[in-house]
Amino acid sequence: MNEYHDTEWGVPVHDDDKLFEFIVLDTFQAGLSWQIVLRKRENFRKAFAGFNAEKIARFNDKKVAALLLDEGIIRNKAKIIATIDNAKVFLELKKTYGSFDAFIWKFTKQKTVVNKWKSLSEIPTHSPESDAMSAELKKLGFRFAGTTICYAFMQAAGMINDHLVSCPRHKQVTGNR
Repeated sequence: MNEYHDTEWGVPVHDDDKLFEFIVLDTFQAGLSWQIVLRKRENFRKAFAGFNAEKIARFNDKKVAALLLDEGIIRNKAKIIATIDNAKVFLELKKTYGSFDAFIWKFTKQKTVVNKWKSLSEIPTHSPESDAMSAELKKLGFRFAGTTICYAFMQAAGMINDHLVSCPRHKQVTGNR
């Protein structure tokens, strides 16, 4: 967890493949801790074709059955099927907007929202931006895209900087365009 925090969490991401990876991982995080998902990250990478949305969108019932037997991942049928469906919507959004990055960052006006929290108890579980993202993603067909999951995604992808002001990463990760 420390390495993830110190090198990855909150760093602005504009690469569609990496953004999709975070979506997949956050789908599986729903109702669980990030630590559980992070420990299984490499297993997810293998099971889900390196987080390649085009390949995942073609997963069939046989592949779903195989994933349900994979002890290295979280074996939740609803989340597996949601990941396949989300891959299809993700690909459509890339076609429509030119990139998923262009679509997803519109919720923060293409820049990182920099919060100035002094304690962990101040950090919210959602925001107006994550509420809007959740509503639109759900309308487009995304599943497991509630506002809390969207907020966690925004934190991970650096759309929202929720490092405490006392954390050295607070100043390091704000990378507005």
